[in-house]
Amino acid sequence: MGDDGPVSAEDLENYETDMELALYREYRDVVGLFAYVVETERRFYLANQVDLQVRSAAGEVYFELSLADAWVWDVYRSARFVKTVRVVTFKDVNVEELAKPELDLPDGGAFRR
Repeated sequence: MGDDGPVSAEDLENYETDMELALYREYRDVVGLFAYVVETERRFYLANQVDLQVRSAAGEVYFELSLADAWVWDVYRSARFVKTVRVVTFKDVNVEELAKPELDLPDGGAFRR
């Protein structure tokens, strides 16, 4: 970007839309590499290992979440693949195991001898 004056609201909106589309495309490309989808109040993750613990302190219930081999849905992160993630939240956490596609067999599934 050059020094062409102020950025318009439309330019900024187009940039954000392009970033979100690129993030979606990356998600689509990597989702098959992961076993779990994890949704917290602030982030969306893909991960291969998930440990969710329900804790309480001073009468408050909270969740401690540890992820390994993860991908973070965050348009502003330059490195979305992370080795480990630890999240503490007072809101609900949703963890879903991803369905693995069936093995594709050639020729309509027939084995040749």
